[in-house]
Amino acid sequence: MTNPPPAPEPAAASEAPEAVTTPGEAAAPGARLPGPGQSRPPQRVTLRSDLRASWPDGLVALLITAAVFALLYVRIRDKTSSTVSVMPFMADTGAFWLYFLSQAFGWSALLWAWGTVILGLLLSGPRPRRLPLSAPRLERLHRTTSLNTIGLIAAHALLFAAELVRHDTAGWNSALATAFVETFVPGGYDSGTGQIAIPVGQAALYLAIPLGLLFYVRHRIGPRTWRVLHRFVIVVYVLSVWHTLLYGTNVWYDGWFRTSVWLLQLPIAAVLLLRLLRPARRSEHLPARPGATASPARWALRLGGRLLVAGILVALIAVVVSGNDGGRSVPPADTSSTHDHG
Repeated sequence: MTNPPPAPEPAAASEAPEAVTTPGEAAAPGARLPGPGQSRPPQRVTLRSDLRASWPDGLVALLITAAVFALLYVRIRDKTSSTVSVMPFMADTGAFWLYFLSQAFGWSALLWAWGTVILGLLLSGPRPRRLPLSAPRLERLHRTTSLNTIGLIAAHALLFAAELVRHDTAGWNSALATAFVETFVPGGYDSGTGQIAIPVGQAALYLAIPLGLLFYVRHRIGPRTWRVLHRFVIVVYVLSVWHTLLYGTNVWYDGWFRTSVWLLQLPIAAVLLLRLLRPARRSEHLPARPGATASPARWALRLGGRLLVAGILVALIAVVVSGNDGGRSVPPADTSSTHDHG
């Protein structure tokens, strides 16, 4: 596969207005230490503090990426991966290991984006009575997984570009320019399915970065503006999944692997629907009919959103149960065609 996204749900922070520092965090320079019996005053969450706190989550992500790479490598070496059916020349694992590493980062980015979205939906709506961690710790985990999702998506794209450079026979400066255009410029990749799939992945990357980092300047743009923009994080996740299903050679054909990707979307749709039906803010509730609390246009928009998500959930269930998930039919072995990187 070539991107997830991410992320990295990626990729955003929770809707809590401020987070409280934990006992293990350092006080801000010049801050007065609390006296006996006094609690530490709340401090604004910063990008620097979250980057420092993100290393355990990032280490786990790298370990998962290494495991996925090993799995992809073995499956391609043994010719049991659909990647070999799509692109037979990639059976040479020694020549294309960098591409497989890019795929591995793409899969871990999608997994981290999935977790980020789930955490964001749980934290922004009615919370379960029992949580494995305290709410502040879950909110920090949501932010660190968001940051790591962005990093995983970026690594996925950079490794894809490195693979293009590695196999380009032109001079290094020309190869770098071509790889940059094909990887990062919309419309620059003009071959096969990549004409659509690559711009979709680029859109996920270019939306994930600002939407994920806006949390750290929400005190400047205003909480209301930030909340409105933050809701578009779900679009990043949808683009990531779309990119994967379009261009991931591991899920190119019908089968359990592709169906499992669809299956993972069921919890997202279910939690999102629950979030809409039971919003945490009273202003987001759907009244029985338009009135003083909601204009006809706003009431219709809220109702339409709930019906749309419910319809998506039903469609996902139908896809998983029927197995008709949009994959291509496996061609006969002697007629397998060669495709570009995907």
